[in-house]
Amino acid sequence: MQATTELPAKSAAAGVPPSAARRVIVCSGTGCKANGSEQVYAAFTEAIAAAGLPVVTEFKHEGHEGAVRVTKSGCQGVCSQAPLVTLLPEKILYMRVTPDDVAEIVRETLGAGRVVERLLYRTPVEDKACRGPEQIPFLNRQTHVVLRDVGYLDPENLKEYISLGGYEAARKAFTAMTPEQLCAEISKSGLRGRGGGGFPTGRKWEAARVQPGPKKYVICNADEGDPGAFMNCSVMEGNPHSVIEGLMIAARAIGADEAYVYIRAEYPLAVKRMRQAVTDAENAGFLGDNVFGSGLRVHCELKEGAGAFVCGEETAMIASIEGQRGMPRPKPPFPAQSGLWGKPTIINNVETLAQVTRIIRDGADVFRRVGTATAPGTKTFSLTGHVANTGLIEVPFGTTLGEVVFNIGGGVTDDSGKVTKDCFKAVQIGGPSGGCLTKDHVNLPLDYDSLRGVGAMVGSGGLVVMNQRTCIVSIARFFMDFTQRESCGKCVLCREGTKQMLVLLDNILEGRADETTLPLLEKLAVAVQKGSLCGLGKTAPNPVLSTLRYFRAEYEAHIFAKKCPTGRCKALVKWVIDEEKCKGCTACVKVCPVNAISGEKKKPHRIDSAKCIKCGECVNTCKFAAVVQGA
Repeated sequence: MQATTELPAKSAAAGVPPSAARRVIVCSGTGCKANGSEQVYAAFTEAIAAAGLPVVTEFKHEGHEGAVRVTKSGCQGVCSQAPLVTLLPEKILYMRVTPDDVAEIVRETLGAGRVVERLLYRTPVEDKACRGPEQIPFLNRQTHVVLRDVGYLDPENLKEYISLGGYEAARKAFTAMTPEQLCAEISKSGLRGRGGGGFPTGRKWEAARVQPGPKKYVICNADEGDPGAFMNCSVMEGNPHSVIEGLMIAARAIGADEAYVYIRAEYPLAVKRMRQAVTDAENAGFLGDNVFGSGLRVHCELKEGAGAFVCGEETAMIASIEGQRGMPRPKPPFPAQSGLWGKPTIINNVETLAQVTRIIRDGADVFRRVGTATAPGTKTFSLTGHVANTGLIEVPFGTTLGEVVFNIGGGVTDDSGKVTKDCFKAVQIGGPSGGCLTKDHVNLPLDYDSLRGVGAMVGSGGLVVMNQRTCIVSIARFFMDFTQRESCGKCVLCREGTKQMLVLLDNILEGRADETTLPLLEKLAVAVQKGSLCGLGKTAPNPVLSTLRYFRAEYEAHIFAKKCPTGRCKALVKWVIDEEKCKGCTACVKVCPVNAISGEKKKPHRIDSAKCIKCGECVNTCKFAAVVQGA
């Protein structure tokens, strides 16, 4: 089950209108903005003008020959190196650019054609400088379809989106295809939902299309709530019109005339750009009462969610849009039969809708050229944790875990940030609903069926890499704490079961567990899985069950030896002083808040375990590394 990487033909070079000779693209995704990219953008417009070069900041098909166009973009991928700046047509990518670097870039690169070496990406192990995306393994080993224009396109400029073939697919859907043909094309493509469950999109659309009645709805699920996940956010920030266009196509396919984008308020930049995209599409006549002269209407409204994780579940989302408390309801009936205000409704997430746009524009056969037979296409992932290259990636389904972590990610890092051999311990995939993968899974293809077979799932696409110094029990506790706090409380098993699972995990981490703890934890986890009403509750125990499956010995060490193998669990640490290393400097005595350390000056000291509160101040203070963990 190997992935292929044949790309569809582009309607134009990514982000480069035919008449644009020079371009400076400043990343303006959330990560780069947080690191000062807005100041970098302003510095470029000023420095280029000061150098006597004409500057253009708005898209034009003509009339700016010889000018340098300075624009913003969405996430350019390498989030750990923010802010990022791309120069075209040189195809140079500069990292960690500050306003103080801008004058040098203008002088050396735009003026003299020389590369500023110190701002280039350097490979984590070889320390080799890479001029641009084509030389950077993190980027050149990916296959961008959804993200193809995200790091180049000006997300706030409708004209540029149109110049790259934007709204061609929607026009085709409304003027040259019937709803039956649209559903058939999506079914032929094999597109499966990118929000977690992987349900075939064509089947979902067809189920809604055949429902009787004149009123139907489509909803874009932009309520991305998994810890460590930011894929949908990045797509909306970088190419919002691709999502709106996909939503329009979905509406046409089922016969809906109203669409909603349900987006969490914690994504202010995505909210701003999606709202502007809707307004611009309405002003251009793409959205409204007579879409492309077809006589059909599609109106779109943004609904900001308050950040409840459970509202990512489709029936809870529907309740929230209706003004009710966001709580799931039993199925059937499914939303395709009775959804928003009791009308047939389909819900697709951001990435699914962006894929729809590509499928209708380029065709189902082109879409199926990448990925696997049962999971065609690509998947975006957010790559975070103990990995050299953190950021936003897109790879074909079927790409192995090892390819993502070691080749694209650049390898696993120790606590100092250095790539270290044999440092890899695990990857949590799919957030709280997902599972844990280990070094035994480095050759595992990332797709729906393979992951399900090892107790994990694609989920929304969050990948958190962990090194050997990570306490697996603490990780399981982190995700359980998240799901317990986010439980809507409707189901007894989810509301109370996750709470009791959290108590058991706390007992393990704090040394109170015994031989009855693990069997009880497993029994409770299975009960929560089986008895919860919605998918979020049913998958809440996954991080616990998957880590127990692969790291049971680590749980047992906490319980029976009262010791954390990684030394991370403060309650299980016993600090002692190595007499051979101790110089008797008394520095530890001075910082101990409970007077647990005693000894004569210039002689080895001792720690009274009965008094020690394990705060770690002595460890941080000792210059001779004399405070160590005891047996």
